Order: sequence, then structure tokens, then C-alpha cells
Amino acid sequence: MARLNINGRSVQVDADPDTPLLWAIREHVGLTGTKYGCGIAQCGACTVHLDGQAVRSCVLPLSAVTEDQKIVTIEGLSPDGTHPLQVAWRALDVPQCGFCQSGMIMAAAALLVEKPRPTDEDINNAITNICRCGTYKRVRAGIHQAAGSGIAG
Repeated sequence: MARLNINGRSVQVDADPDTPLLWAIREHVGLTGTKYGCGIAQCGACTVHLDGQAVRSCVLPLSAVTEDQKIVTIEGLSPDGTHPLQVAWRALDVPQCGFCQSGMIMAAAALLVEKPRPTDEDINNAITNICRCGTYKRVRAGIHQAAGSGIAG
């Protein structure tokens, strides 16, 4: 049994300590915005924030997360989809299939907290998520548009 703080809510998860955080979030808590992609922390579809840092939840066991740590999923980034990154994503038609986008947005949100005005090089270094559709140019434009709104997370 694990107690987690997800999107500001305390939840109890009855799962093996070795269960990846991704599956606790999706299967036990029912928040399905965080996606399974590769299962080896390469693609980034499973990216969530853990105490403000972007982490790949598919390889992070429940036993490594304490109830004092704050987990934020795409559902918790903005309850109504008005986070500047989400607004920019819609305005610029960033996603094609959209599968990677929740993880991509979560990685971008963490970057903007660290670097509110990132350069292209900052974005290239920080956003290592894989997009099978290849919308990287629009991802970069979306991050720059959101950064122009003056957000800090």
C-alpha cells in the first residue's frame, strides 16, 4: 500500500512496491493522460512532474516515491486546459497523432520553470521526448509561444 500526492490529492494505491509509477497513475488512480510508450524511459510519453522535475514514470517504482513528494500529471497541469503550453499547442496545431503530447507538454512545462525564456539549444537539450510524427519544429514554436506569455510553470 502506498500513499501518493497526485495533482494535489492524497490517494492510496494498493500495488506492489516495484510497480512503475506510470501504472499506479493509470490503472490504480484512473488518470490516463500519462501514456505508456516504450517502458524503458526513452520516449517520454510517460513524463510527469515529481516535485517540479520532469521524470519518466514508466521506470520509477512506487517504492521510490514518498507521500511527501508532489506528483503532477497532465490532468493536474491545468484543470481546464488553459496552461499557456496547452493554448500554444492548440493554436499551432502541434500534435498530429497526439500520443506523445502529454509527456511532451510536461517536459516543456518543467523546462519553462527552469528557463522561462529558453533558446532553441535549451529546448533541444531538455526536450528528449520522441514524437513519431516528427512535429519537433512545431513543438519548439509552441514552447517559444508559451514562453512569450511570461509563464513560470
